[in-house]
Amino acid sequence: GFWSALVGTGLSIHIRLNLAQPGGVYSDNPQLYNVIVTTHALMMIFFFVMPTLMGGFGNWLVPLMLGIPDLIFARVNNMSYWLLPGPLVMLISSAGIEGGAGSGWTVYPPLSSSEFHPTPAMDLVIFSLHIAGFGSMMSSLNFMVTIISGRFYGMLPERMTVFTWGMMVTSWLLLLSLPVLAGGLTMLITDRHVSTSFFRP
Repeated sequence: GFWSALVGTGLSIHIRLNLAQPGGVYSDNPQLYNVIVTTHALMMIFFFVMPTLMGGFGNWLVPLMLGIPDLIFARVNNMSYWLLPGPLVMLISSAGIEGGAGSGWTVYPPLSSSEFHPTPAMDLVIFSLHIAGFGSMMSSLNFMVTIISGRFYGMLPERMTVFTWGMMVTSWLLLLSLPVLAGGLTMLITDRHVSTSFFRP
């Protein structure tokens, strides 16, 4: 997470310096600029904010604020963290394969189809988001189970801290939204490789 934050911050500063001057460095190569923007966005969301700010602080503060020694499934969060290095390498590698995966938000159809992006870069990004999202779902489920059933006797829901409630609401929203994202990414993969027509007119 810390390494992702450093890389993401470097990309963010690079993007802002490029936008600060007329013409910019990438005026002749907008595709490379779009690849950098897309990589920066996905890296900061899936590899910094969710695992570090939510998973890291939640892993430490939620049990502390509930008065229990650890999360209910203590090893689940460790497993979700071990799922992150592979997707991170896949995401960064995708930027160096031919034209990369980014020309705007190409993870969405129709730009994600094999006609627009026949290179493996798009597949790497899709699989990267798949695995990172699965790790986030595991952590979210762990947080919800801990907050609902792991409170010490006398800790009523209305007595929980705002941070604990925030973690619970965020985990619930992630559990609602990430399966939808996973389903959409699966349909993109099948459209690209199995000749299905989920997103094709």
